Amino acid sequence: MLELLTVTAASLLAGFVDAIVGGGGLILVPALFGTFPQAAPATLFGTNKGAAVWGTGLATVQFARRVTLNWPALLPAAAAALAGAALGAWAVTQVDASGLRRALPFVLAAVLAYTLAKKELGRAHEPRWSGRSEALAAAAIGLAIGFYDGFFGPGTGSFFVFLFVRVLGYDFLHASASAKLLNTATNLSALAAFALTGHVWWHIAAVMAVANIAGSLVGTRLALKHGAGFVRGVFIVVVGALILKTGWDAFLR
Repeated sequence: MLELLTVTAASLLAGFVDAIVGGGGLILVPALFGTFPQAAPATLFGTNKGAAVWGTGLATVQFARRVTLNWPALLPAAAAALAGAALGAWAVTQVDASGLRRALPFVLAAVLAYTLAKKELGRAHEPRWSGRSEALAAAAIGLAIGFYDGFFGPGTGSFFVFLFVRVLGYDFLHASASAKLLNTATNLSALAAFALTGHVWWHIAAVMAVANIAGSLVGTRLALKHGAGFVRGVFIVVVGALILKTGWDAFLR
């Protein structure tokens, strides 16, 4: 019972953070590994996806009601993200990911440094492209980060947000809202792969999903209420935490 309460509380907080800017896995995955140290890693990752997909899906719906999303660009991007995640999940069975594990803290540090240096980055919503050009750029982001999510995963939501801001010219609020759709697609792809191989504890995932949804509702409302500046601040905090976590995993564990 205590184990279930622990991971449910972690899922609540993960849903809150993930709804704002991504990075919920930073909270929930370590909680699952710490609570069930004897379980197979694939089962814990699958159970995490079984809970997280509901929070990201609901956040997508909530954002879509209040933020104008460019569906003609985002739907192909979501399809590309789903395909990329499936390809990445296959690739990780063929290639050693240890090099990426060591490089990731430095990539995240560069993202953080750039965001801090460009103080106006993501404060105004000024899309750089339109029509087919925007759809192609969004699809390229979806495919690349979707592949990364299937292959490795940490910080997927934050990478989506950063690239929507930097490449497409979105503000942080629109970028976060758009990222939720793509992250839902990658979560669904991963969940399907884990479920087909029996690596999901559905009874635990169901309870965590309820908590994840509750956290997602609160996080989405705060993001919508306080806007791009608030999302940017949370983004900086989450990326900073990701640098510490991935750096520890790569070099000190």
